[in-house]
This record gives sequence, C-alpha cells and structure tokens, in this order.
Amino acid sequence: NNNIQYFYNLVFKWAPKSSLQNYTRTSRSFRIGFSQSVQSQVIFRWWKISLRSEYRSTKPGETKETHEDFLEKSHLQVQIALIFGSRILDYVFNLCEGKFDFLERLSDSLLLNIISYLDLEDIARLSQTSRRFAKLCMSDELWEQIVRSSCDHITPDMRALAQDMGWRQMYFTNKLQLQRHLRKRKQRQGSQRSSQL
Repeated sequence: NNNIQYFYNLVFKWAPKSSLQNYTRTSRSFRIGFSQSVQSQVIFRWWKISLRSEYRSTKPGETKETHEDFLEKSHLQVQIALIFGSRILDYVFNLCEGKFDFLERLSDSLLLNIISYLDLEDIARLSQTSRRFAKLCMSDELWEQIVRSSCDHITPDMRALAQDMGWRQMYFTNKLQLQRHLRKRKQRQGSQRSSQL
C-alpha cells in the first residue's frame, strides 16, 4: 500500500548514553526503524507512518537479541541486510564479535595526512581495500601533500600546471617532462596574450 510508510534507524550503543554508530535509511516509502546495541544486545525498532486513520494507532515495533543470538539467528540479519545493505550487516557482525575498524571512523582530512606518509606501493594496496580509500588515494588533496613534501619549492607555474593536469599526474611526471610541460604552458599563455592585443 503506497499510503503506508516506514522509517528505519540503526544505532549501536556499547554503554548507556554513548552512541557508537547511527544509521538512518528511508526508501521510496518513508521507513522508520531504530536499532541499537546496548552492552550485549542488538535492539531493532521500527515505526509505521500513515496518513490513513486506521493506521494512526499503530505502535512502534521492537526486536531485542543478544549479540550471540543475533550472530546465530537470521531473521534480524535479513531485516538489516534488506534495509541497510550487506555492508552494514557485515559491520554489525563485526561489532557483535568485538571487532572494530577504527580507521574507517577517522575523518578524511586525518586519513589524507596519514596516507601521505605511506610508500607508493602501500598507497596502491590501500586504494584496493574499499571505495572510500580508493577515492582518498586518488584524490588531488593527497597528491598535493605528497608533491609538497617531496619538492623543496613549488612555483606558481608548477601550481597552475598541477591544477591543469592534476597533482597525481604531476608527481609521476619526470623532471624533464615537467620542464617541457611548463615551457609549453608559458608559450601558450604568451600566444594567448599576444592574440588578445
């Protein structure tokens, strides 16, 4: 029925009043749900919302399971997989087993700073671990940090060239090619100025 809508929200708490993770998911039909893990429980709550009067007295639903029961039973696992996807389900499994990925929780700016100290081979391997790390490892912000740390001085021409070609491409361009690119860029700018006069 298109008039009935649901809202689901997934929250994990490991101690009362301290939230570890919060997820909200809505689909085409607006869905409300709530799941949390308090000490050794996974609690999943959902709300049915409808503008129709016959559904206004509908109360929220709730399912509680211990971590061990959650790992063994498939009903709640199926609900979480359908609503939040397999990635979140895997994450919930890891939380219930006491496995935390603290790196995934760090901000992008902090991760970029850390990644900039890695060897090139390690950056290549890290980029293959997840979409987020692939995006970070290919980002201009990371390669700008790497170029800045490997060069003594970055001229305005080098910065402008990096804006044109990208910091990553600039890093992998050898010095002779870089000088040729800078020369061509200056010639192009000179010819554009003379054509404007």
